[in-house]
Amino acid sequence: MRLRVLSLVVLAGSFAQAAMAAETIPLPQPRPDAGTPDSGTPNTVTPDASRFGGGPHIDKPIQNTLPQPATMTPPSADAVNPDRFGAKQPDAAYGAFQRGLYKTAYNLAMDRAKNGDPAAETLVAEILSRGLGVPLNPAEASKWYALAAEQGVPEAQFQYALMLLDGRYVKKDEKGAFALMQASAEAGNRLAQFNFAQLLVQQDPGDDGLVKAAVYYERAAATGLADAQYAMAQLYANGAGGKPHDDAQARLLLAQAARQNYDTAQIDLAAWMIEGRGGGRDLKSGFAWMKRAAEGGNVAAQNRLAKLYMGGIGTDPDLILAGAWYIVARRAGLIDPQMDDFLQGLDDDQTKQALQKANRLR
Repeated sequence: MRLRVLSLVVLAGSFAQAAMAAETIPLPQPRPDAGTPDSGTPNTVTPDASRFGGGPHIDKPIQNTLPQPATMTPPSADAVNPDRFGAKQPDAAYGAFQRGLYKTAYNLAMDRAKNGDPAAETLVAEILSRGLGVPLNPAEASKWYALAAEQGVPEAQFQYALMLLDGRYVKKDEKGAFALMQASAEAGNRLAQFNFAQLLVQQDPGDDGLVKAAVYYERAAATGLADAQYAMAQLYANGAGGKPHDDAQARLLLAQAARQNYDTAQIDLAAWMIEGRGGGRDLKSGFAWMKRAAEGGNVAAQNRLAKLYMGGIGTDPDLILAGAWYIVARRAGLIDPQMDDFLQGLDDDQTKQALQKANRLR
């Protein structure tokens, strides 16, 4: 069985099922808060069609889904703390970095990096890998990450592990990456903890792998990492990875991830609230979470929101808004036969109003 982190939603035996089934586009994979060293993309995923695989797809609730190894993406844009690199404050180079004086930070750090200071080596690598105040140079960054990783800096170990997995700027070395990722995870780097768990699942997709991975997912989730919270929610929802089946705990974790604008968790939490899974039924809150995900650009949520408006679930029925949200989703490549039939059933004036609203929503 190929494991994917998609949706925990399982709708059955309620009017929510009729309102939200038969959609068209797979829900997005989780957003690992880490990645390849050649950009500085923050802990989000760019809301474009490529997120969803491109073209029309089927967005149906995924039953019994479990975590999938992550695709490693760009480094976090979290505020840089010198402790991440093994340095202690105060530090002139890090101070300049935190104030946005990247060229100054680079020059100050480079002097120390050349003398083997591991914290400075890591900062130089970070600046080069993200092109902050200096030309983007991932290949050069890899050399500095490697030097710092050899000296045990967890952040450098994590970033260099990503480069070894990617294989674009250094020779690909999955075994070496695994060891460095584990070392960084054991040192407490939450991004390494999440991604090491993903590697463990990739290495062993069965329940034994999930049991090992759950240790690291749980550690990362305890730090507030939304990706890990979502992964743990799936384990509890499915009673996998050595965790008992516990919908209440899964719903709590979904809520924690949803509050951090993790759109897939918002979709799942909305559906669980509407269904009454893992806690009390709350149609209005479920509608609000679905609307938040839709307004954030999640195409699957836009289609589901259209169905909630169509059925008056958690809100007053509104055929115009139902049509408008489906038009927005359809323009992004989502095709839902049920909603196509609904749209064709609108009269000319309703269709015109829906189009006008859709143009304002995009």
